[in-house]
Amino acid sequence: MSVDVYLNFNGNCREAVEYYAQVFGTEQPQIMSFGDSPPSPEFPLPEEAKHLVMHARLNLLGSNVMFSDVFPGMPFVLGNNISLAVGSKDMDEVKSLFHKMKEGGTVVMELQETFWSKCYGQLTDKFGIGWQFNYDNGEMVM
Repeated sequence: MSVDVYLNFNGNCREAVEYYAQVFGTEQPQIMSFGDSPPSPEFPLPEEAKHLVMHARLNLLGSNVMFSDVFPGMPFVLGNNISLAVGSKDMDEVKSLFHKMKEGGTVVMELQETFWSKCYGQLTDKFGIGWQFNYDNGEMVM
């Protein structure tokens, strides 16, 4: 299990990821845009979202730091654009932590299957801290 930092940007994520990779001397980052995700007829992707970064990850001095742009129309507040990402190979642990943390908090995305995980969800805890919970069985796309 790990807890990693997740940084959100308002359209300039690709530039930030490439900058941090250069500063820290890491390998060229793999960047997945929203346009790279499988299409869904229930949620058509707006044209302005296709080039935005859905997910990127860098290992900076031994720590995983993950990045994405906020989806068009989602709120972005400079200074509040950081969340903590819990990754576990134990689905029961992911579910337990999520359900404990949502008490007194606000669920942003209920636990559900996504194209990258069998179990993923987001919430803001009762202290205003953003959390992402992800079951990682080693089959993640990125």
